[in-house]
Amino acid sequence: MEKLFKFGNQSLNWLFNGFFFLTLFFAVTSPNIILGDNLKTGAGTTVFTAFCLIIIVAVIIGLITYQDFRDWTYQTFVVKKISTAGLLLGAVVVWQIIFVLNVHPPIGFDAGAIHDALSNTTSPEIIDYYSLNYNNVPILLAQHGLVTIFHTKSWLFVDLITLLFVDISALLNIFSVMIVDRKRIGAALYIHALWLALFPMIIVSYSDTWVLPMVSGYLFFYCVLSQKRFKLWVRGLAGIGFGVAVMAAYFMKPSAIIGAIAIALIEILFKLKKRKKETNKNVFLKLALPLVTVLALGISYFTLNQKITNQTYIASYSTRHIPAIHFISMGVSGDGGYNPKDALEMAKITTVKGRAEYSKKILVKRLKKMGTWGYIQFLFKKQRNNTADGTFTWVKEGHFINENPIPNTSGFAGTLRSFVYLYGKNLGDFRFLAQLWWIILLILIAFGWRDQRKISQVMRLTILGGFLYLLIFEGGRSRYLIQFLPAFLILATLVYDQTFDYFKRIYRWANGLND
Repeated sequence: MEKLFKFGNQSLNWLFNGFFFLTLFFAVTSPNIILGDNLKTGAGTTVFTAFCLIIIVAVIIGLITYQDFRDWTYQTFVVKKISTAGLLLGAVVVWQIIFVLNVHPPIGFDAGAIHDALSNTTSPEIIDYYSLNYNNVPILLAQHGLVTIFHTKSWLFVDLITLLFVDISALLNIFSVMIVDRKRIGAALYIHALWLALFPMIIVSYSDTWVLPMVSGYLFFYCVLSQKRFKLWVRGLAGIGFGVAVMAAYFMKPSAIIGAIAIALIEILFKLKKRKKETNKNVFLKLALPLVTVLALGISYFTLNQKITNQTYIASYSTRHIPAIHFISMGVSGDGGYNPKDALEMAKITTVKGRAEYSKKILVKRLKKMGTWGYIQFLFKKQRNNTADGTFTWVKEGHFINENPIPNTSGFAGTLRSFVYLYGKNLGDFRFLAQLWWIILLILIAFGWRDQRKISQVMRLTILGGFLYLLIFEGGRSRYLIQFLPAFLILATLVYDQTFDYFKRIYRWANGLND
């Protein structure tokens, strides 16, 4: 059994490292990181990025040259890291609020369809959309419930709710780190502050962002469940919370439960490790806690499914639902992403069986046309499309910001719009900074392979599962990675010191300082 564990664990490490270093390579070679004029993206950097880089270089020179500055930096950002990072995170939250209050445009694609249905549920186009895209009924019902309570359906309102959900996700991630390893709370605060500062998706009220607190929630409850120092009743409540959060994530965005599947697989794998003979109490816990969790999963599924199935807010006809194989077929076309021709065929065909047969036929046809080697090349390119863009494909979706893409740049709000609108003069600056953050996050994870704790392996398998899912189903853009960000952020926090140690060893070796 011990050999089986080692094989499974090593296989996970090899697969994860192979995919992850490939992703890091794609991120480093992304056109977003080009300085100056950018012929590939059409949005080059300006003096703003140059100013930011000058500050970074000046800080580095100061750290190398001036002992007093180095001592002050160490005291402020390392010794007093909790206070400093906490203040930084608080400042970022204030910045988020200011950003949303000034920039809350109408959003297109699916997010726009959800917002439209808050006002109109009877038009044939709306009814047909939700009949075809039944998976978006849960988020519509959630938004409708909040709109009913607060008596407003403005874009500003739903964006503020999105901001709240994203920040709750960040807090739950930080709490997860605190439970697993309190020494890393400062790092968790720094990493999440940097993420939130460069994450304008808070103005996109869609399942990508709304599912985040649910994913972070079940990861948090798992961390509580996994710590034997907590009393049985606390872990029992965590089991209930885990079940509810997993089912809520499933109905909000089904692929978001990949992390829960990873937890189950890693738990099974680590059961193969050689352990000491356990007491009757431990055997009881092994049976009781999973039973509570499974019951919570079952009850949550039944309750949520009943509410969604029996809802009367929006008409949805099951005969119009799109089968899962459609998204697999779409995933092997073009760049691996959305295919309008396939979507049109789904609207034309009148039965679910007919849609499934068409999708299967076109899938087989596409795979045969590619051949084995062609399909491998396609997957290589698709992995780049799925993971390289650190902006998470900002404004690259069809009708992303559903108003004039040339922003009105007057005033403070206009300045902010210039960073996030398609034809804003500073869009290239945002892309560069977001890409730089993404590269740093990937580096922190990639070189921390020595950390083989169970919780770290859970996060690795979650990320790997996300990669594989997006290679099989509709992908083609990194927006779909947002649902897996809690695993990226937690893993980076857990292994960053291993990455630092690795580069220190490389530095010492390069300078002949090894003992």
